[in-house]
Amino acid sequence: MAEMPGLPDHYATLGVAPDATSAEVRNAWRRLCKRHHPDAHGGSEESVRRTQELNAAHEVLRDPARRRAYDEERLIAADRNRPAPGSSTGCTTDAPRRGRVPPVTREVRLTVEELLKGVTLTLTVDDPASPDGPETCHLEVPAGTAPKAKFKVPRPGPGGGLLVVTVALRPHPRFRARGSDLRANLMISPQRAASGGAESLNGPDGRPVRVPIPARVARDAIVRLPGLGLPRARGGRGDLLVRVQYRPDVRVSFQKKV
Repeated sequence: MAEMPGLPDHYATLGVAPDATSAEVRNAWRRLCKRHHPDAHGGSEESVRRTQELNAAHEVLRDPARRRAYDEERLIAADRNRPAPGSSTGCTTDAPRRGRVPPVTREVRLTVEELLKGVTLTLTVDDPASPDGPETCHLEVPAGTAPKAKFKVPRPGPGGGLLVVTVALRPHPRFRARGSDLRANLMISPQRAASGGAESLNGPDGRPVRVPIPARVARDAIVRLPGLGLPRARGGRGDLLVRVQYRPDVRVSFQKKV
């Protein structure tokens, strides 16, 4: 349902559907407040305004009685703005009731770093059935989002409906995914392989990761670094599995014939 004059769209503010559960409302509010908190943005006016909008939406939608009253207001506003019978326009300014508009689906491929740190996406829906032309939707993908996660974004156009976005992993030149684990190769010197110690590589989030190397490590040995893989759907992260590679020294000596 589009936002009505004088009536804020609390569902769009939190990025949830009108039939979202209380838990979905609470979780959306928490992660967006964390992302837009003024302390994380130097106290900017935009972050303060955004946080105030999030708090106002949560205050209404978390209370069942206030939410029912708010939903009734939205319906009344929609009826008030619906064109009268016989009007020259065939468009309505409110969304049909749930189930009458099929959702629009889209897969979005994100990098490992974007899944770990979060990202803001702008999506454009170019629906020929929309009388107002292309619709712009904004999606906040929170830090720690797992691949295959789905987000329901209310479409802002007069036809209403949902944009369902599925998150997928974009291929990475250095990391290969297997489930929630990531695999990478690390080339070391023969001297390091013999003596052991520590090496480093740039981790999935771009920061250096310390890789312990045992003395006399075998070629293609796997060093497991717990909790440095992809986010999991139920929380936590998989592991980073580092394959150790090196070339043994080959010395050549010549023996003179007598």
